[in-house]
Amino acid sequence: MDATSFRCYFYLMLKTGDRAPEFTLPDMDGKMHSLSDYRGRKVVLYFYPKDNTPGCTAQACSYRDNKAFYDEKGAAIIGISKDGKESHRKFAEKYGLDFLILSDTERKAIGDYGVWKEKKMYGKTVEGVVRTTFVIDEEGIIISINDKVKAKEDGETEKKYL
Repeated sequence: MDATSFRCYFYLMLKTGDRAPEFTLPDMDGKMHSLSDYRGRKVVLYFYPKDNTPGCTAQACSYRDNKAFYDEKGAAIIGISKDGKESHRKFAEKYGLDFLILSDTERKAIGDYGVWKEKKMYGKTVEGVVRTTFVIDEEGIIISINDKVKAKEDGETEKKYL
């Protein structure tokens, strides 16, 4: 078990009311973004396993299709996966994703948010990102955690927290 996994399994059990862990990660153009850049706005922060897979595509498209609502509420949508910048670029261009997707190749934020876990895939136990959505208030406090995400509905489901 590596350090990220250890931190996820034994140390980090985020809950509503906790301060959201700070991160600084690159977007597909290499521009760095920090959670603190969005203070004063609500943030819908979702972690997903992999670009261009059926569930992750459905989830991203759900946010794309509901983006006008989030914009109207002044909320930022941020997706994070361990994929690299070029993978994110292709993913965003292919599906017309017009919100921020950040690359966490070193799994720092993924570890800090506790979303790297053991999971079952095709009957096997593997480690990976468990699809999880956090809603963070204007002061950086977690107001919702959903680790039972229905990918196709996530963009609609999280609206109730705004």
